[in-house]
Amino acid sequence: MSNVVALKAKEQAASAMDRLLTLVKDDLAQTNQLIFERMQSHVPLIPELAGYLVNAGGKRLRPVLTLAAARLCGYDGARHMGLAACVEFIHTATLLHDDVVDESSMRRGEASANEVWGNQASVLVGDFLFSRSFELMVSDGSLEVLRILSAASATIAEGEVHQLSVISDLGVNEQDYLQVIAAKTAALFAAACEVGAVVAEQPAAHQAALRSYGMNLGIAFQLVDDALDYAAKQAELGKTIGDDFREGKVTLPLLLAYRRGDEQERAFWERVIARGEQSDGDLEQAMEIMQRHGTLEATLERAQHYVNMAKDDLALFPDCDLRQAMVDVADFCVQRGH
Repeated sequence: MSNVVALKAKEQAASAMDRLLTLVKDDLAQTNQLIFERMQSHVPLIPELAGYLVNAGGKRLRPVLTLAAARLCGYDGARHMGLAACVEFIHTATLLHDDVVDESSMRRGEASANEVWGNQASVLVGDFLFSRSFELMVSDGSLEVLRILSAASATIAEGEVHQLSVISDLGVNEQDYLQVIAAKTAALFAAACEVGAVVAEQPAAHQAALRSYGMNLGIAFQLVDDALDYAAKQAELGKTIGDDFREGKVTLPLLLAYRRGDEQERAFWERVIARGEQSDGDLEQAMEIMQRHGTLEATLERAQHYVNMAKDDLALFPDCDLRQAMVDVADFCVQRGH
């Protein structure tokens, strides 16, 4: 019976994303058109490579949040669409760079851009998209918008460097880990939501509430992603698992397993993560240890905590279909892990 309830909850959560997409569909269509226009270049490789990733089937969650936040605040202009495109370019640029840094060969079930075109092209096209994002910020004309989005771009880079500096370090504590994911992932969620309130000229309290919603949602989103990297059901669905393990990233599921493990289990983590000495069967053993200590469930419980805070952040806004959809999308983010 519990499996039926969980399946129903997951279906409801997934439909929440569809409802939010429906509520902003006209704005999103214009944003997508703007994204297509702004990624063009007289150098053919740029739109070819950028389009490969931009059109790879993602739900555009971050730019959708910009559109939804602006409409939730009663905005009826068009500036939010340019900023949504800006957010998508920042996100896409970071994906291109991340795949090079992580030496990833897959992205959303397909060959990554660096696997197809090489590292040099991926880095340079990522730079191009960052430049396009700043053009969009400047053309908006708001110094406050420029401050928020440029600060987010810097924070994302800091988060990635921070993660690189602690890779394979089993001495990392949970607070360090949360700082990394707040910077590398949640900062863009927060900025995407906040600029929606800024263009709507909302008071500081409303801007802060939407920023907090985005931050909490982004942390929950990354926590779930980190759990899914070790989820057996992902393998059953044909999705790649174990990337974090192979790269030696100390994410929360691994960190909890190390903390909760006995001497033999800790020796295993020190071999495969701290020293990077991995062999066939190690990923499966890692997943078995995590299951034994309930670390995936613990990670999802923490994600639920941040989702609950994200939903509370929306209490300042009037009850409407859009607010309810944003509440439900928070649930969608954590239900992906069940």
